[in-house]
Amino acid sequence: MMKPLATCLVLLVLAAPALAAQKEEDVVIATLHSTCETFRTGNESLAAEYLGDGFTLTDTSGNVTTREQTLLELRNKEPRYEVFRNHDMKVRLYGDTAVVNGITSVKGVAGGKAFAAELRFTDTLVKRNGRWRVVASHVSPMPKPAEAKQGRRPAATR
Repeated sequence: MMKPLATCLVLLVLAAPALAAQKEEDVVIATLHSTCETFRTGNESLAAEYLGDGFTLTDTSGNVTTREQTLLELRNKEPRYEVFRNHDMKVRLYGDTAVVNGITSVKGVAGGKAFAAELRFTDTLVKRNGRWRVVASHVSPMPKPAEAKQGRRPAATR
């Protein structure tokens, strides 16, 4: 029969990889929350620290923008965000790569017009020199309630 201390040590050894993965998932989520905050506040220099070399964003219209174009938007404060928040995130780790799915809520002003949207996103992050960097992001509009109930994609995407 195992002694209680030995049982605890065995359980800790068995649980260690899961605990480490959970901690790393928390770091990835914190990185994405910080990245969102740089966009909300328009902090170009801090955003540059979170966006990895070669970063691309595929937007809701299918346009692809580069890291430099994204940083220029922040520098020009166009668009301006009042809300930029990720939530309902699921992280999957593959070594030094993380893939995150979730929802982004945004609200602000672009081209002098107010906007607000709920977007599905997929972000890919890589860990370099001990820090997570976003290297690719893709956003899609959320389905309208009627489409979601029917479980169908909008006609334009079929």
